[in-house]
Amino acid sequence: MNDKYISVTQLTRYIKYKIDNDVHLNEVFLRGEISNFKAHSRGHFYFTLKDDNCRINAIMFASNAKKLKFTPEEGMKVLVTGKISVFESTGAYQIYVSELEEDGVGNLYIAFEQLKKKLQEEGLFQEEKKKKIKKFPETIGVVTAPTGAAIKDIISTIKRRWPLTTIYLFPSLVQGMDAKEDIVKQIKRADSFQLDTLIVGRGGGSIEDLWAFNEEIVARAIYECNTPVISAVGHEIDFTIADFVADLRAPTPTGAAEMAVPQLSEVETFLNQLKIRLQNNITNQITNNKRKLMDLQSRNILTNPMMLYQPKEIEFSNLLDKLKYSINHLVNQKEKEFLFYKNSYVLQKPYQLLDKKSNKYLQLISKLETLSPLLTLQRGYTMTKKDDKIVSSMKHIKIDDILEITFQDGNVQTKVIKKE
Repeated sequence: MNDKYISVTQLTRYIKYKIDNDVHLNEVFLRGEISNFKAHSRGHFYFTLKDDNCRINAIMFASNAKKLKFTPEEGMKVLVTGKISVFESTGAYQIYVSELEEDGVGNLYIAFEQLKKKLQEEGLFQEEKKKKIKKFPETIGVVTAPTGAAIKDIISTIKRRWPLTTIYLFPSLVQGMDAKEDIVKQIKRADSFQLDTLIVGRGGGSIEDLWAFNEEIVARAIYECNTPVISAVGHEIDFTIADFVADLRAPTPTGAAEMAVPQLSEVETFLNQLKIRLQNNITNQITNNKRKLMDLQSRNILTNPMMLYQPKEIEFSNLLDKLKYSINHLVNQKEKEFLFYKNSYVLQKPYQLLDKKSNKYLQLISKLETLSPLLTLQRGYTMTKKDDKIVSSMKHIKIDDILEITFQDGNVQTKVIKKE
């Protein structure tokens, strides 16, 4: 009754037998992109070969791998020659690679480099535009998947290092077609909480798994975020566009938590050192001030304050004596001047001076009258003017000129005519 049932091992071996004996599968030629590449310590290469729709596991043993003239890398497009077989323990079919040729860089890496160049030229990576991470944050937001190792590592690390911080989780898809829109949505939502720091990231994975953090809308959302952002995507060797745009890049989610908060024990040690330095500084200040006080107390000015007063008293007396002398000297001088003017000839005999001045005045009047043209007119002479100017010669007049002749008792006008 149960003879018709076979074991999984029997089925797997049968499928393996069929595949191994299929001439079409003994040597196949595939073109694809390397993903999840790992180099074993024994020299074997393990990777996934994929295209836009499908993928197949691949292994290249050390005997063939050592013949390669290049080292396979993540995202590299390759040409593969190999044999298809089944790995019995998992029942998965895979290709055993015998030859591997480089066929250019994968589409995802080309897209990565193109977007990186574009955003760099726009200035989104400039260091001077990056915001500083707060040293002692009170609130930290985390945009990542609500389950998985990343969020657990972040929470445990923050609580261990700096339990004074409140953590807000903004759950988001971090992989798949809808991940980029969800990440952007959660970044904007977190930014409205006015947090001190925002961590954006996820755990490790292939380039396909991490691709949401290479999307342009995610990069711009991080750049436009007012809250300082720490990127924490993948492992230390993984770099995404989000890492270049973020204010600080952490190698892992745990590393992001360590960068986001200080170590409480280190802060306590630092505060204790400050306390000791403060106490020493205060002690030194008190000692120095005591020394200054003792020095002041020992000065003569305080032990014998009269020493300050006495020189000033002497100086004041000297100035007072000089002032008195100056006043007396000025009074005596003015008194002499007064006596001089009081005894002067002008004040003693003022009328004699007036008579003398009057005589001199009369002499001057007499001289002026002697020279006055009016006296000349009184003696029968006349004075002739032309245009209000005295005519002293015939050559100054001509026919038809109007002349004004002044007599002793009046003026007349006349016209110059030609003599017959």
